[in-house]
This record gives sequence, C-alpha cells and structure tokens, in this order.
Amino acid sequence: MKVLGEDIAKDLEEIRRKRPLIHHIMNYVVMNDAANVALAIGASPIMAHAIEEVEELAAIADVIYINIGTLDNHWIPSMIILAKAATKNNKPLVLDPVGAGATKLRTETAIKILREAEVTVLKGNGGEIAALAGSQGLVKGVDSLGKASVEIVERVASEFSTTVFASGEVDIISDGSRYAEIGGGSYLSKYVTGMGCMLGTIVSAFTAVNKDPLRSSIHASVFFKRAAELASRKASVPGSFKVELINAIYSIGREHLGDVEVPVIQVRKS
Repeated sequence: MKVLGEDIAKDLEEIRRKRPLIHHIMNYVVMNDAANVALAIGASPIMAHAIEEVEELAAIADVIYINIGTLDNHWIPSMIILAKAATKNNKPLVLDPVGAGATKLRTETAIKILREAEVTVLKGNGGEIAALAGSQGLVKGVDSLGKASVEIVERVASEFSTTVFASGEVDIISDGSRYAEIGGGSYLSKYVTGMGCMLGTIVSAFTAVNKDPLRSSIHASVFFKRAAELASRKASVPGSFKVELINAIYSIGREHLGDVEVPVIQVRKS
C-alpha cells in the first residue's frame, strides 16, 4: 500500500471545503499559534477548557484535540470528561502527551486518558512515546531526548488500541499492524517552540475528514513537513520561519504534493 500526494491533496481540499471545528484543550504557550494554524489550513478552531462546557462542545465539534502541556488540578478533570465525551459522541480524539516521561503527573494523566477513552491518534515526540512504552529518561521538560523506534511505536499502538504518531526528524506512524516513516522538514523547526503542538492541530484537521487514522496521520506528517520545507526557502531565522510556516500551510496546494509517495509497510507478527 502507498500513500500518494493525490490522496493528501483530496483530504486537504475536503478540510477547506468542510472547515471542521477542532475543539482544542491545550497549553497556554502555543494556543494562539495553534489557532492560527487551524485557520491557515482551512479548519475552525475553538479553545475551551472550562469543565462546565466541554461536554457540550464535544457534541458539536468535528474532532477533539487534547494537549496536556499545561496541567493543573482544574484542567485534568476537564480533559478526562472531554475525552470520555468524545468517545460517547463518536468523535475522533487526538491526544498529545506533552512531557510524558518528564514527570509522574504527565505520564499518568496521558495513560489515564488512553485507558478511559478511545483515542484515535496518540501524537507525541519520540521521547514521549517511548516513555509511555515504559522507557525513562528520554524527555527533558517537553523536549525529546530520544527517538522512538518502529518497534516501540507498534508496541504502544497495540497496547492502547490506537494509531501512534511519533514525531521527529523522521516521523514514525503505526496502528500496530501497519507503519510508515516520513522524512523531510526543516532544521529550523527545532528553534521554534510548539512545533509539535501545531502539528497536533494539523493531525486533528486531517483526522476530521479521513476515517483511517493511519492515513490521516501520514497525510498530516507529509503536509507539515512540506510546509516547513517551503517556509525554510523564504526564511533563514526562527522568527521569520514561524511566520512563513503559517503562510505555507495556507498556500499549499496539489502542485506541492504531486511528487509524494509514502510506502506503508504491513507488520509481520511473530
């Protein structure tokens, strides 16, 4: 099986036609950037964390994106209720376990959501995914100090019955029975905070229009890396790069995706 640029372009056109509502509950650091990224790709963002309204919003949103970047005693119950409401309403749920492995609170909160709700896509950096697989010492703050192997990604996908998206220089994506690896992007990405969180918004947008979470995740990976490549052609420093990244997300069309061909490998079970 292969994912082609034509497949990604079709999903992108559907995002821009449908304008899916993405309900974000996410960290303060990147909230504004994520909203701008959602608008740039053609989606509609809402940022809400009040426990009194998350169930109501889950019923009307097209996709739920939970990002645990800024946790406290008020936000965690809202996240749990929202995750369960997403499952109850059959809405796709993207979970970003920001900083999992750095503290017990973050790791346990991510696992609690994975256990109590049906997570469609678990998207984190390599260290965060490895931490959820039981590896330690791979996260410093919210930055990854390690890489998740295909084996680790497959293991986490199988354990939690979800599609796992481990981002990095090479993204690894698996649903436990299939996997793909996607390279590309820009070296400037590591100098802009919240790139992974913005990627989470892109994953959410594609997941809102494509019912196969493995494919939607691959589409999001290729799209975001291509946007970073286009942005780096116009910017050589981090501040300008972030501006050009949003511009690229807004501007990408079929002509930028035509050469894409991503092989999807069937996992051999022993």
